[in-house]
Amino acid sequence: MKSCRVRGFTLVELMITVAVLTVLLAIGVPSFRSVLRSDRVASSSNELLASLALARSEAIKRAGEAGVCASTDGSRCTESQDWSLGWLVWRENKSTAGASATVVQFIQAKPNMRVAGPGQGIEFSAQGRLEGGATTIQLAPADASAPNRCIALAVTGQSRLTKDAC
Repeated sequence: MKSCRVRGFTLVELMITVAVLTVLLAIGVPSFRSVLRSDRVASSSNELLASLALARSEAIKRAGEAGVCASTDGSRCTESQDWSLGWLVWRENKSTAGASATVVQFIQAKPNMRVAGPGQGIEFSAQGRLEGGATTIQLAPADASAPNRCIALAVTGQSRLTKDAC
């Protein structure tokens, strides 16, 4: 007679496995949130640095003014220090009819981010220099006090990112 053995998990083994997984998730999820928060701040900082570099290169390339400013809809600048809804890169077009601004790029900010920049925006001259003097832009998660990033713009138009509050 052959013995037929049933293979599988017992209820006790399954409950122990679920308990171990619950403990591991309880330990891992809070640290994963901080990783996601840090990644959100880093990607927002990189997007803003890329927008500043694009505006500066447009100003030099087109021999006219260009800049970055806060925007809520992507079609026009808003005079606000709150850049949390997004920002746009613009350039000036000169013609016989006069000068007009053209939107080059609109970046919608990441959710749960606080971005604070100059209310009048940032403007670069045709030489790539910053109009209006040196300024800073502060980036931080809206749901925590850290990590913070500060983008400092020098009058030469160069930007520098630091991992501290401005």
